[in-house]
Amino acid sequence: MGRTMRREFPEAPLVGVGAVVVEKGRVLLVRRGTEPLKGHWSLPGGLVELGEPLLAGLVRELREETGLTVEPVELIDLLDRIHREGERVRYHYVIADYLCRVAGGALRAGSDADAARWVEQEEWRGENALQGENALQLDAVTVRVIEAAWLRARELEKRSELELKG
Repeated sequence: MGRTMRREFPEAPLVGVGAVVVEKGRVLLVRRGTEPLKGHWSLPGGLVELGEPLLAGLVRELREETGLTVEPVELIDLLDRIHREGERVRYHYVIADYLCRVAGGALRAGSDADAARWVEQEEWRGENALQGENALQLDAVTVRVIEAAWLRARELEKRSELELKG
């Protein structure tokens, strides 16, 4: 009989996936409906299930949280999120964040998300965005990941346009 991994006060880090979905210069965000960070805007994603490949978990989580089918493009960042409560680790996630594009579906909030919406660059950016000062109150790590993916998406878009012209 297998052990169930606890999300809160886990015995080991949990593996998660996140998506930076870029479309028409906008990025998809969800407002979290559960802890950690309940009520905060964040990238959509979640935990990988036992035996599930990362990319399959990513596609599943995005469909569950947003109603969209996505196509992963490339890994943007691998990071850990550790939330402490005193000396104890309340949450510990190792997260693989991927740049994705929409392949189908219709946007709706579902599963762990209270809301899902497209945001313009001005909303995640700000003079002090990397210090967590932006209209959506995104933390600095999330802003850094969004920026890296957004820039990569623009780079890939320009490359594709050049190939079509050439």
